[in-house]
Amino acid sequence: MKFTVKTLLVAAIAFSPLFAKAGAIDQLHQFLQGTNTLRAEFAQVVIGKGGRKPQQSFGTVAISRPGKLRWDIQKPSPQLIIGDGEKIWIYDAELKQVSVRPAGKAIGGSPAALLAGKNDLERNFTLEDSGEAEGMNWVTATPKASDSGFEKVRLGFVGAELRAMELSDSFGQTTLIHFTKIERNPVLPASSFKFTPPSGVDVIGE
Repeated sequence: MKFTVKTLLVAAIAFSPLFAKAGAIDQLHQFLQGTNTLRAEFAQVVIGKGGRKPQQSFGTVAISRPGKLRWDIQKPSPQLIIGDGEKIWIYDAELKQVSVRPAGKAIGGSPAALLAGKNDLERNFTLEDSGEAEGMNWVTATPKASDSGFEKVRLGFVGAELRAMELSDSFGQTTLIHFTKIERNPVLPASSFKFTPPSGVDVIGE
């Protein structure tokens, strides 16, 4: 299965223990105010409508706020998404194809805006503290735009870290992501957020 910007642009959140007793919404705001960069590993499972066989993938994510991100699926099928602040590049190595679009339009109301965007979340999302479940403290973000392509995103926290994210899209799919080895405010090379299409690939949308 090939993943879209709306289902892939997601990443890890780590919170300071200072805010452990605060509501999940407050924790999210505190994180955004105190985090400039982030790096983590992820394991992702996509469950299709009707309970079709889950699709699994593994990789790494890096974010430099605002607007820069790198979502690198390493297996089973390599795929790379780069946001350089101006454009979003989606590179599918197997198809030898690159899709590109303006970053503002791609990120604005997407799950990526929860992490890589600015601090004005309530402009694009309705936030709800969803309480505790499965050993995690949850916050739900529902997009205000009707054409965002997804219905809601749930972020689950354990202690000082985000451990899981659940994305429900408009096609009836559910994407579950678990994060590990989360680093908050690491030094990230500028090259992480630059992309040059390889020779011989098709570039669509530029």
